Amino acid sequence: MTMCVKDGLSIHNNAKIQNDIKNVRLFRGLEMKHNCPKKSQYLSGKRILPQPITGNYSVTDLIEKTFNAYNAGRIKDACQLITNEYSKKDVTVGMSLAGALTPAGMASSIVPLIEHGFVDWIVATGANMYHDMHHTFNLPLYEGSPNVDDCALRQAGVTRIYDVLFDYEDVLMETDRRLRIILTRKEFQKEMGTQEFYHHLGKIMNETEEEDKLGKVGILASAYRAGVPVFTSSPGDSTIGMNVAGLQVLSDKFKLRINPSIDVNESTAIVLNSKIYEKGKTGVILVGGGSPKNFMLQTEPQIQEILRIKEVGQDYFIQITDARADTGGLSGATPKEAVTWGKIDPKEVEKSVVVYTDSTIALPLITSYVMQNTSPKKLKRLYDRKDELIEKLRNSYFENFKKSALKEMSRLVELLNKN
Repeated sequence: MTMCVKDGLSIHNNAKIQNDIKNVRLFRGLEMKHNCPKKSQYLSGKRILPQPITGNYSVTDLIEKTFNAYNAGRIKDACQLITNEYSKKDVTVGMSLAGALTPAGMASSIVPLIEHGFVDWIVATGANMYHDMHHTFNLPLYEGSPNVDDCALRQAGVTRIYDVLFDYEDVLMETDRRLRIILTRKEFQKEMGTQEFYHHLGKIMNETEEEDKLGKVGILASAYRAGVPVFTSSPGDSTIGMNVAGLQVLSDKFKLRINPSIDVNESTAIVLNSKIYEKGKTGVILVGGGSPKNFMLQTEPQIQEILRIKEVGQDYFIQITDARADTGGLSGATPKEAVTWGKIDPKEVEKSVVVYTDSTIALPLITSYVMQNTSPKKLKRLYDRKDELIEKLRNSYFENFKKSALKEMSRLVELLNKN
């Protein structure tokens, strides 16, 4: 080996060194090409380059320029998914509402989406619809503090939902008194699902809003005006359900009976019509989790598993939640898990967005972004079509069940006839 010594250092022949470097570079290039064939694809996203926020930033500027990663990034993803996909006229959008949203004034974020045509049907807890009425009845709720003596609040006749405070007698009890009077009206004296129930209640809430000139403060009133169906999956689990039960005890002249099976069929009919009859797509915005989330998503298993109709699941999925997936609860269940139940289309699941944050933070930002960046959609007014949609469901059920399980259907009819 040729060597030379300079300043006390041994140096390899320069040509050999250059050749070794060339071989190393070639090897590394082949290795990286072999191990990372999609490197350029992985690094194709928008570059994160911090720019100072100015006083002139709109909500769109804030989200587009500074929501770069983590759950801020997921909020941006949700905004863009709604803007790019939910905005299309053939996409039917369902929104579920869980958690104490209406006491916190979140109708300010939901009503604009309803009127903008970006919410076509709703599943909400009964509690959210009950507290929605406080605002429409002009019964005040106040900002407060969670750091108070709850025994002292009880003694003073003040009710608390974390940091929202209101008068027990003048708000809670007064809402109950007004609701019970409403429930004695003729239109409520029959069996019905919550879709029809809330339509009748929403009509009265709309009239109340117009009389009091408070503005558009209520979800039920807005849904009534827009023909947006509202469902509650567990109608007995709220003060509305408690008042219905109380009136049943009071008198057998009170004929209202809420039938959840009607809701299962009518909500499923909405998705069936959108996907099968109109050849469109469906998307969900799940605010919180719980029963409303499941009730909205179970429409697809109802179509596939019970009605025996070939389908693949919801096309688009957005959830805002603080629930973890690793506890096994439905609230934290991911869209990928939902694929295994037939709830989400496996071909579309990668577009799904889950934002892990407080709904009262994310939803106002998302609504503001959507209002700034989209045009209004024509209202679908699905409530006005509920009889048509349920007839389509009934026809599809009989047609597909006869094809796939005629013997089972005949046996079920035989057993029912014996009774």
